[in-house]
Amino acid sequence: MTGLSFSTTFSVDRTPQQVFDAINDVRAWWSEEVDGPTDVEGGEFTFRVKDVHRSRIRVTELVPGERVVWTVLENHMSFVEDQTEWVGTEIRFDLTARDGGTEVRFTHVGLLPDHECYDVCSKAWGYYLRESLPNLVTTGEGKPEGKPDDALRGPEPSLVTG
Repeated sequence: MTGLSFSTTFSVDRTPQQVFDAINDVRAWWSEEVDGPTDVEGGEFTFRVKDVHRSRIRVTELVPGERVVWTVLENHMSFVEDQTEWVGTEIRFDLTARDGGTEVRFTHVGLLPDHECYDVCSKAWGYYLRESLPNLVTTGEGKPEGKPDDALRGPEPSLVTG
């Protein structure tokens, strides 16, 4: 996909392997309503948030301590007309050891500013990537299915071409 995709970076004082393991524990930081394997390359899982959002996602790449990549196969959001906005997009977590910790570069390749869901989705990602996933990594307690309104305090997204 080409264009500007949602991306953000955060750092935690844990090893890349610890962060990798936490990312793959999707139920602990994104949604408890996940069916299927989230830590098996080629595996598929379904993510749900009540009757608001449902996605079927394939785990397309797992490089321990370095990278997690998912591809969205199907998607439904109750708040948008175009149900294809996430279909075919790639959700990437790239991990880099830095200063005794790990820098996580998250990119939702294909989540573009002109998409109807961009505002809500980028704020929700902000919540999960500022609050829930870092908490899981550092304390063992994530905050799955948090209030996306909390994302207003989330990390500043950047836009990357890709």
